[in-house]
Amino acid sequence: MQGYAPVPAGTHAPLLSPDYRSTALRAPSEQPVILPQRLTEITGPLLTGPVRPGDDDLTVGAGGEALGQRIVVAGRVLDSDGRPVPDTLVEVWQANAAGRYAHRWDNWPAPLDPNFTGGGRVLTDAQGNYSFTTIKPGAYPWGNHHNAWRPAHIHFSLFGRAFTQRLVTQMYFPDDPLFGQDPIYNATPEEARGRLVSTFDLDATRPEWALAFRFDIVLRGRGATPFEEPHA
Repeated sequence: MQGYAPVPAGTHAPLLSPDYRSTALRAPSEQPVILPQRLTEITGPLLTGPVRPGDDDLTVGAGGEALGQRIVVAGRVLDSDGRPVPDTLVEVWQANAAGRYAHRWDNWPAPLDPNFTGGGRVLTDAQGNYSFTTIKPGAYPWGNHHNAWRPAHIHFSLFGRAFTQRLVTQMYFPDDPLFGQDPIYNATPEEARGRLVSTFDLDATRPEWALAFRFDIVLRGRGATPFEEPHA
């Protein structure tokens, strides 16, 4: 039984990042113990749904179209050897165009959109491709420090083929002016931050309908997409 190679140093953010204040409340005070990879961790579970028709389109609500700039977010999910990961569940959640989540604890005075829930899911195809149609999210204040604003981002959750490939991360947009003051983005090692930023993809835009951004995701390995929390 062969396990997965350790994630190379310099890939993920540390558990404790002083500028990201809430990490002080949840970071372990002792060095984590790395558990051995056994059959359960390297062979499952393979979570594939349920995915309903339309779950990949966040722009259509029960009462009509969501407000904001339509975008297509697409890419491939690859393993550490560059092979596509087929039939894997990709989930996203995000703020609306005004920078507000459809969540009872998000109560800053930005408008809610009754036709935008902010959540979607899709399965990759045989070549590891996925695609969502959504609204470009807005920035929002978050109280980490004086005048702190989060750059526009979309949260991603992937399960891969096994627990050891579990990934929760954030996708950012190119050239965001808020990168320099965001401690979550800057907690990621500098050499890995670029893997969190999508690229504008003119060829994938839908004329007179939606702009497009590409975001490829690598589960583990030297080119791994950084996790929100480091994993073994």
